Amino acid sequence: MVEHPYFQWQLPEPLSVLDVAVDAETAIRVRRHGNPDGPRLVLSHGNGMAIDLYYPFWSFLTDTFDLAIYDLRNHGWNSVSSMDNHNIPTLVSDHDLVLEAVEQEWGQKPQAGVFHSVSALITLLSPTRCERYSALVLFDPPICKPGRSHREFESAAVQAAGFARRRTDRFRYMEEFSDFLPAHPAFRRMVPGAFDLMALTTLRPSAGGHGFELRCPREYEAQIVDYASVYGVAVDFESLACPVKVIGADPTMPFSYLPTLDLSDILSVDYDFLPETTHFLQLEKPRECAAALREYLVTLQMA
Repeated sequence: MVEHPYFQWQLPEPLSVLDVAVDAETAIRVRRHGNPDGPRLVLSHGNGMAIDLYYPFWSFLTDTFDLAIYDLRNHGWNSVSSMDNHNIPTLVSDHDLVLEAVEQEWGQKPQAGVFHSVSALITLLSPTRCERYSALVLFDPPICKPGRSHREFESAAVQAAGFARRRTDRFRYMEEFSDFLPAHPAFRRMVPGAFDLMALTTLRPSAGGHGFELRCPREYEAQIVDYASVYGVAVDFESLACPVKVIGADPTMPFSYLPTLDLSDILSVDYDFLPETTHFLQLEKPRECAAALREYLVTLQMA
């Protein structure tokens, strides 16, 4: 999609901010948006991204829902801590601690988890996922199966990790980053304004005071991808005790990040895909993604 040169997304100020200490050196900043009287949605993002980048999607939800949004450790609003703890088991532990803190601070109520990519995988691996959520809505989770699909996924993950390690991580100005994005196959279908929003939400001023750097360092991003296929094959949807909706990218589209798995054969999952979308479907068709989420939650009397 061609970027409109004058369109910009204006991120709203959060209603409140909650700092959750998840270990001795790491705090995760949870922000509250939307309607405090509505059912709660807990949202997070994909590897290397930031939940504020998904504003084109969650902006369609603020009228009805009480939104608790958070960035994974070493992403977004959070400071960078040790790479030794930047792994999927730690991210699962962070998720559980964030949920506990949100309920203590903002009260218990019916809530659904709304997650994309690696944050969806993290939630599926959490032992408390169905104790705390009335439902899960997962956008293109990086799930694979043994056999051919696992080999294809693993090969793509190796390529994605290699790209992450080679990507430019410092920029003289934000426009240097956003001007590059239209040339990358993974981002060509994004809505107008998404490139500037990505620069705003995934870059921070460099520590030395000159230019900008990635909020999530490239080595951290690559380390998560390295183990994605190992954990992706470990998910057992049949063990989930809460309603689950998976909204995937179009499995017939050539993938530019990780392959999408058609989950229509898993009877315990309500599965749909959005035609002509890729892994970043919430940034390509945000209105349609929000509508699919609402439609599902209406069936559960949560919207």
